[in-house]
Amino acid sequence: MKVSIPITGFDPQLVLGFNDEILKEVQKRFKIVAAMRNEHIYIKGNEKDVKEAKKYIKAILKEIGRKSQPAAQDRSAKDIHSISTPKRLVKAKTPGQADYIKAIDDYDIVISIGPAGTGKTYLAVAKAVSYLMNKKIERIILTRPAVEAGESLGFLPGAIEEKVDPYLRPLYDALNDFLPYDRVRRYLDMKVIEVAPLAYMRGRTLNDACIILDEAQNTTSMQMKMFLTRMGWRSKVVVTGDITQVDLPTNIFSGLIEVQHLLKNIKGIKFIYLSEKDVVRHHLVQEIIKAYENKNSS
Repeated sequence: MKVSIPITGFDPQLVLGFNDEILKEVQKRFKIVAAMRNEHIYIKGNEKDVKEAKKYIKAILKEIGRKSQPAAQDRSAKDIHSISTPKRLVKAKTPGQADYIKAIDDYDIVISIGPAGTGKTYLAVAKAVSYLMNKKIERIILTRPAVEAGESLGFLPGAIEEKVDPYLRPLYDALNDFLPYDRVRRYLDMKVIEVAPLAYMRGRTLNDACIILDEAQNTTSMQMKMFLTRMGWRSKVVVTGDITQVDLPTNIFSGLIEVQHLLKNIKGIKFIYLSEKDVVRHHLVQEIIKAYENKNSS
């Protein structure tokens, strides 16, 4: 016998437990097979065992609903713009950040452009981890140009891992902010999370994934096209970059600058522009960004 139990509107981690402990306990206790997919828990096994397991899970849902009801009644717009991860709750600190978080939910491709400190990468990685924990995706792909001027790794000393590590380190740092270290390592080993130079994306089709391209201002036109066409079914793509910090040679046009014109009229793609008002680092960072903007506009 096989049945499905909808859990739409419930926090999957409350229902399933941390690392699916509750679901594993249900399988062991009632001698059934259970799995969660598309906001449903699927149960398979002997008819009597399945009915008892279903009744047990329904009781869990009822208890969770009873405890969370007051919070649901008091829910405000601020709650919609927060991101729950295993290590911390991340909240939008500016209207621009709130728009960014909402855009990632509402659009399949989001291109976020803004200065350092606005949370472009941080919020995107938090959202990806949240999607993974809620089983909305099956894996996370994080990538960035390995070397500013076109990924020229051969001129750097050391093995390939040593060469690319300094350029990918900020992505690992973001992951460690939202997931316990041992779980990050396990997910990396299992390829549930992949952190790789942009060149490694070539020739792939990425389904059921959240794919984040960081430092996109340092992609060429061809690299940007290659990356965006890796998108597969049931996937989300987030592109982040700062068009005032292009490190490409002067004769090479930034792929991030180009897509603003090429893709601006395509439905399903959302451009989010963040500014110094969205900087959430030290207040002096805002002043520094403003000073450089004034210099460039004069």
